[in-house]
Amino acid sequence: MDETARHATITLDGRVMNLPVLSGTIGPDVVDIRRLAADAGVLAFDPGYGETAACRSAITYIDGEQGILLHRGYPIEQLALQASFPEVAYLLLYGELPTEAEYAAFRHDISEHSLLHEQIRNFFNGFRRDAHPMAILCGTVGALSAFYHEAIDISNEASRDLSARRLIAKLPTLAAWAYKYTIGEPYVYPSEERTYAGNFLAMMFTQPNKRYVVNPVLARALDRILVLHADHEQNASTSTVRLAGSTGANPFACISAGIAALWGPAHGGANEAVLGMLAKIGTKDKIPEFIAQVKRRGSGVRLMGFGHRVYKNFDPRAKILQATYHEVMAELGLARDPLLDLAVELERIAIEDEYFVSRKLYPNVDFYSGLILKALGIPTSMFTVLFAVARTAGWISQWREMIGEDGQRIGRPRQLYIGAPPRDFIPLAERV
Repeated sequence: MDETARHATITLDGRVMNLPVLSGTIGPDVVDIRRLAADAGVLAFDPGYGETAACRSAITYIDGEQGILLHRGYPIEQLALQASFPEVAYLLLYGELPTEAEYAAFRHDISEHSLLHEQIRNFFNGFRRDAHPMAILCGTVGALSAFYHEAIDISNEASRDLSARRLIAKLPTLAAWAYKYTIGEPYVYPSEERTYAGNFLAMMFTQPNKRYVVNPVLARALDRILVLHADHEQNASTSTVRLAGSTGANPFACISAGIAALWGPAHGGANEAVLGMLAKIGTKDKIPEFIAQVKRRGSGVRLMGFGHRVYKNFDPRAKILQATYHEVMAELGLARDPLLDLAVELERIAIEDEYFVSRKLYPNVDFYSGLILKALGIPTSMFTVLFAVARTAGWISQWREMIGEDGQRIGRPRQLYIGAPPRDFIPLAERV
């Protein structure tokens, strides 16, 4: 990072202050305001932190205007089409793609750590059968620290690395078991003979009386979804993980906090909302009426799965999943599925309609991921859970980066206070 003599000048009440301007590898420069309060007695006001760089990071870069997403410098298009999810997880963690030997060792570790301590099974029994899988996942991930005490010593680099691998390995097992618990079926153990994505599908759908054969096309589609959701810079859940981690909390607690943040419908629940929208539309003949409602100001009807807060032109991940979606449809012969057929027609109309084109409301990653997961037979209650499985690789990479940084401080946002000014306490008997 370039910390040259460039400065931004701020004039306040006749006083001139020079604030350093910092430059990263790529992307916009940032004004260093760390001395603003001390030198000028004022704070920066940025609700939602949308214009604030809260950390240094070498993991992920996004250019929303150009539709660029890089992990450690590698374009997401190349990673999604040429790398497996464990490769991308390794890249996020360590900064470089693994060699064959490193990849084999990493996959072996992930396989070894994918098993859960048998006592963890007891945690599931404490939940109601109709509990949301995200509630179960949030609770059981946080409980992992009770079984792996070395994770508490976050000052030890080897311990941090072991915790990272454990989390990436165990999340699919916890997620699949959460699903099995809610439907009353026996748990399925992971196997070292399957891929990361194939293992999850097998743990989801294997039954004692029915052999499940992993379809490589479907496993590849799921693997691609995991890659495309592995990390996305300083979003709400990642920032939550970093904020929790800044307190010195153990990594399992930090990832559990990230899962809780991801659960919000404005964040991780968007692909679930896509299917809810399609179900509400019902049939293709009702699409024009729905589109008219979306366009009508004040109707409150939104086109879910289109547009993105960060990507202003197109979501590079959506283009990849669009092709993957059609691959899955061809493999399963689901062209006549009413809901998926409805989605295809909605996509066609929205892409061609000048109203949406002029506003750059193109299908995003949530639109296609929801359709693919439905085609794979994964229930909507598990959509955000899958998101958490994928994003754990990014969360724990961001956590490791933050913990290893010199001069790390506890996160402590400030505020613009708008409450009552100082006043004296009035005894209860005297209040009117």
